[in-house]
Amino acid sequence: MKLNQLRYICEVARRGLNVSAAAEALYTSQPGVSKQIRLLEEELGVQIFARSGKHLSHITPAGKEIIAEAEQILAQVRNIRSIAEDYDDDSRGSLSIATTHTQARHALPEVVRQFRERYPLVSLHIHQGTPMQIAELAARGKVDFAIATEAIELFEDLVMMPCYRWNRCVVVPKGHPLLSNPPLTLEKVASYPLITYVFGFTGRSKLDQAFEKVGLTPEVVLTATDSEVIKTYVSLGLGIGILASMAYNRERDTELEALDASHLFESSITNIGFRRGTHLRRYMYDFIQLFAPHLTPDIVERASQLRSKEERVKLFAELDPDIGTK
Repeated sequence: MKLNQLRYICEVARRGLNVSAAAEALYTSQPGVSKQIRLLEEELGVQIFARSGKHLSHITPAGKEIIAEAEQILAQVRNIRSIAEDYDDDSRGSLSIATTHTQARHALPEVVRQFRERYPLVSLHIHQGTPMQIAELAARGKVDFAIATEAIELFEDLVMMPCYRWNRCVVVPKGHPLLSNPPLTLEKVASYPLITYVFGFTGRSKLDQAFEKVGLTPEVVLTATDSEVIKTYVSLGLGIGILASMAYNRERDTELEALDASHLFESSITNIGFRRGTHLRRYMYDFIQLFAPHLTPDIVERASQLRSKEERVKLFAELDPDIGTK
């Protein structure tokens, strides 16, 4: 049994049984992947993949268990390499993060700047995606950290920790009637066409819940994953926007005005997480604390030892961390 064989079966499973796509991702040949999978099956005495002619049709029951174990083995291999790299040079390496556009554009820049000053030899890679894509990348070990607010139930395989609490604002063109008609209410907001995030992004669920609670169904005329896109269409007069307060900048967004909406919507908490069992290098602990100062290495280590989400919720409730706002 070889590590490359384990990599091959895991990648083929990830690629929907497309051997050619797996071979391309692994920078090898399709015949080579097929041959190594056959050799592994012969060694184990079981089929990992069922076949229909020359094509793989599905993963066998035995194959599902073998692939799950192979994923764990490959994760441990990554940890061993990480430990060795720490002893070789703990200031050099790479750090990959999966997150949404809003976090990448508005929450991370200052953190990244400070991190780069501290660790100039660590290369940073930021991947933007949906909560589902972010969770999948982290669970498969394709990225080191996941940063997300929505759909936290997708991150059950990760050690997720609360970073900061935030809320929303309503953005309107200059001179809009809402600016001269306080106080801001859900009824007033719902009387205008809305432009906001796609469901599942940046606290959108809290927004929908607030309107549903009071029996309102606002007209959402446009949705986007990018806060800059939302502001662009508000500037064009297509509607009023609801977005994360951190996404509005008075100096930059000169055509718009923002109205605080924190009294209308329940606040959201952004979390950072990593795959359970991951070996965190010193610079990884430092990145977490730069992003969320209350997440000290000791607290991160304690959280990583807990097996369930409920235990981690209890831990942070007991610690009562001072989660800041952005």
